[in-house]
Amino acid sequence: MRGYRRGVTIPLRPPTDGPGAAGLGARRAAPRPTRPTGPDPLAPLLDLPGVRAAADAARTAVDRLLGHKVLRRESAGVSSESALRGARASASLEGVDVPLAQVRTGDVSEPTLQGALRVSVALGSMVDTWDRAPGQVLARMHVLAAADLVPSAELGRPAPQSSGRLGGVFGLITGATTAPAVLIAAVVHGELAAVEPFAVGSGVVARAAGRLTGIARGLDPKAVSVPEVGFAELGADAYAEALAGYRSGTAEGVAGWLAHCCRATELGAVEGLAICESLLRG
Repeated sequence: MRGYRRGVTIPLRPPTDGPGAAGLGARRAAPRPTRPTGPDPLAPLLDLPGVRAAADAARTAVDRLLGHKVLRRESAGVSSESALRGARASASLEGVDVPLAQVRTGDVSEPTLQGALRVSVALGSMVDTWDRAPGQVLARMHVLAAADLVPSAELGRPAPQSSGRLGGVFGLITGATTAPAVLIAAVVHGELAAVEPFAVGSGVVARAAGRLTGIARGLDPKAVSVPEVGFAELGADAYAEALAGYRSGTAEGVAGWLAHCCRATELGAVEGLAICESLLRG
């Protein structure tokens, strides 16, 4: 995925339906504490086989990207291009594989891709609210992702049977942990993808929530890496297999998912570096 150009405009269409946030986020969560006040539920993840090394490698790759000299003057342009590529890659994992060059032309009417683009572009506006009212943000993500795919009454409204597990996800987002940000993002992503709270659009929302967690937790505060591209490069089959392992709840399955997410994060950082280098060349 190459060919960055200055001034790329993401070809967004506004949602045709809009309301939607009533199903989630009616209550605002308390501000996230800075240190755990009890047992840290995510700390043991680092002891799973291969997870610590995978998390360290992901962090190193993102730090290398964040140190690129282009970001001192063009971080907004890199972030915009990252959003474009990330949306296109997320849609590809849903079976909608539109060439990047076509997306650039604005000739994009496919509703899944349009939804992914809307979510990706809006993430920056959601960062400050994510760790205070994650339900509200999740509802908004679904409104953006599925506005052209489901009736307006279904937008932002999770299935009732998912409420218990969603409560646990929201607790992780608003709570404190010593776990690396890349693992928090992987767990949020995995939980939402596994529970599928929405009949349509859960995959796009889950990947966006994982990316937003990484931004909000300081892994990639400038939003210049492209983890969705990493998942796409590893392949839809590998993604499904890793997610099935996470759903199993076994130590091996969870470790496999976390390592998969860390590897995708590494590849996403490489994609971010490619964007920086393309911009540097002009």
